[in-house]
Amino acid sequence: MSEALRIATRGSMQARRQADVAAAALSERAGVDVEFVIVQTTGDQRQDVPLHQIGGQGVFVKEVQRAVLDGRADLAAHSAKDLPSTAADGLVIGAFCERRSPWDVLVGCAFDELPPGATIASGSVRRRAQMSALRPDLRFVELRGNIQTRLEKIPDGGAIVMAEAALQILGLEHRIASRFTLEQMVPQAGQGCVALECRADDERTRAVLALLDHLPTRRCVEAERAFLATLGSGCSLPVGAYAHLPTNDSHEVVLHTFVGT
Repeated sequence: MSEALRIATRGSMQARRQADVAAAALSERAGVDVEFVIVQTTGDQRQDVPLHQIGGQGVFVKEVQRAVLDGRADLAAHSAKDLPSTAADGLVIGAFCERRSPWDVLVGCAFDELPPGATIASGSVRRRAQMSALRPDLRFVELRGNIQTRLEKIPDGGAIVMAEAALQILGLEHRIASRFTLEQMVPQAGQGCVALECRADDERTRAVLALLDHLPTRRCVEAERAFLATLGSGCSLPVGAYAHLPTNDSHEVVLHTFVGT
């Protein structure tokens, strides 16, 4: 057995479960052992402050990336939606794992059943902007914390907005009250995908990660990230992007976008 690969990840249950899935795939497809390096990030430490006030996109990944760059880990597992649209110096995304659901969902009250003036909990300016366009009467409150904490903060008669993929990986799909369609809400770029980063000069790890890279997902997520890079925006702006392939053998990507004001 070759030397174990070390995966840097946040310590939340969702992040650990994502890293566990990646580790299982590495073991199955590459026959390598895996060790975990748990990293506490700024986004985890400052859960009382809205994300756009503490740095927006990137607050959940910078410290995890640093563990790879300084040699404490060989690769990092991220939710692709948390990654800034431009690559960090010295790192490459060696694999985009096959995407789970990209959609946003409501937990609590279903969208069609929300009463007038209902309260929605969400820390995402993208989600708030799109829901406000659908229902100008809705009220919004801030929402931070891990998945379990969020599920305890459903407003009376209202709902919280979450990524379906986060509930899927934790086996909590039964909590979903309703799912938004693409016409109602364009997801965050990269939502539903786990990205695995490694050092650009680490040929061994890059070769192993190539075994996990899902080409259709890569093509779509790279198109979404390119759109964000063109705008030069992070999660402080209400921006969404979702790409799909019309057919499995298509060479063209269809990109849907949302840019709020």
